[in-house]
Amino acid sequence: MTKQVNKVVLAYSGGLDTSVILKWLIETYDCEVVAFSADIGQGEELDHIDEKARKTGAVNVYVDDLREEFVKDYVFPAFRANAIYEGQYLLGTSLARPLIAKRQMEIAALENADAVSHGATGKGNDQVRFELSYLAINPHIKIVAPWREWDLNSRTVLMAFAQKHGIPVTATKESPYSTDRNLLHISYEGGILEDPWNEPPEDMYTLTVSPKDAPNEADIIEITFKNGDPVAINDHYLSPAALLAELNTLGGRHGIGRDDIVENRFVGMKSRGVYETPGGTILRAAHMALESLTLDREVMHLRDSLIPRYSEMVYYGFWFAPERELLQKMIDDTQKTVNGVVRLELYKGRCRAIGRKSDDSLYNVDFATFEDDSVYKQFDAEGFIRLNALRLRIRKLMEK
Repeated sequence: MTKQVNKVVLAYSGGLDTSVILKWLIETYDCEVVAFSADIGQGEELDHIDEKARKTGAVNVYVDDLREEFVKDYVFPAFRANAIYEGQYLLGTSLARPLIAKRQMEIAALENADAVSHGATGKGNDQVRFELSYLAINPHIKIVAPWREWDLNSRTVLMAFAQKHGIPVTATKESPYSTDRNLLHISYEGGILEDPWNEPPEDMYTLTVSPKDAPNEADIIEITFKNGDPVAINDHYLSPAALLAELNTLGGRHGIGRDDIVENRFVGMKSRGVYETPGGTILRAAHMALESLTLDREVMHLRDSLIPRYSEMVYYGFWFAPERELLQKMIDDTQKTVNGVVRLELYKGRCRAIGRKSDDSLYNVDFATFEDDSVYKQFDAEGFIRLNALRLRIRKLMEK
């Protein structure tokens, strides 16, 4: 081995891969392993994960509820930026990884561990997101990435390893998809989805009904915002995690938030993924509707020009990088006036803003009206147009 490891904190889900990794770390590095499981709303059963990890050899286990922190400190800041990768992906997995990594590094400090480990493969984005976060927090930490080291390269081999070492694995049949779930979304990759021509089967979806089977009557809801963050649904004030969970329920009932994407991974390949992000889809639509009232035109256009760059930073794993933090400060400054209420219609897979109001609105009906007004002199537009056309006129004159 190229490194000596004494104690490792492992990001542990309790599934086949990380259960095998826990035992493999002990055998390969002759080290102690601390298991860490983060509850970020994945809906998985975590009640017995402590017992399972200890039976597999963990010297200590942390099971932390990070749902509120996830939504408040990661999801909401990204949605204040209207972040979206390649025009479709609302960054559900990308936003969760830096939080998991941060807490993992805090545990490493508490446990005096000299290394951390994760179950991400050597082909995907998550290895980059985890490890960039680790190293941004502690540049001296040792990282063990088993999928880049071991020869356990198939599910059959992993199952055999688990059976040999008495590791309890309840699932013996491989899921047709690789999934990742949290309060913001659930993603699906692999299986028949690897052929981008194949339509995702309806029975794959978890959070949303088919728009075809959604209710024939729309739901009308109102979302209240303060400083760019949602704080209430229909005047019912909720915590960040509870609010997003409620939007997931409302959106899922109407088939909102399904996306089928061929995206560009940071490591260089294209990958097909299917996503369900019902609450996030509603939240982004509502936020943009309110900003249309409350943001200055040039401020909005400048911020919008930075959305692709900000989204790339998050997708690539640079949450703790200075450039993301700098952009976040600028974006958050624009949100001081993003206060008010948005009314939305949820119907058959669509989320549509049908009303918006704000005490900080820049909309003035006296100027915008098509009726008779006394504040805007229409004749002034002639000089405005001729001045803006001057360079175009000169260019054409010079051509002649």
